[in-house]
Amino acid sequence: MELETMRPNPAWDADAYAETVATFESLADDIVVKVWGGDWCKDCRSQLPDFGAALEAAGVDDIEHYPVEKADDGSKHGPKVDEYDIEYIPTVVVEDADSGTELARFIEEEPEPIAVYLAEQLSE
Repeated sequence: MELETMRPNPAWDADAYAETVATFESLADDIVVKVWGGDWCKDCRSQLPDFGAALEAAGVDDIEHYPVEKADDGSKHGPKVDEYDIEYIPTVVVEDADSGTELARFIEEEPEPIAVYLAEQLSE
């Protein structure tokens, strides 16, 4: 099942984020992007469309969607939530496509947009 919130924002300006797009372009064939979110989640609705647009602009195709539901007690449930220790959404994990090694992680309320934050981690 795909996250509706990952549909690229058509108003997102790739030129304004040229360095971020270039970082993802250089890695597009070597990474897997795993996205945990919920279409019900306001943070996901506000952040993921721009991230989807950034990945589209960079030609990143290996994207896995993990829809998350929230229980009455606030805990999160969904595919691989326990395996990846997902507590907050959106959470995005970038892994090496060959080894599965985690290269970068964005969790809910980092100070920069998802793509910018991850590109900075991936550039280090």
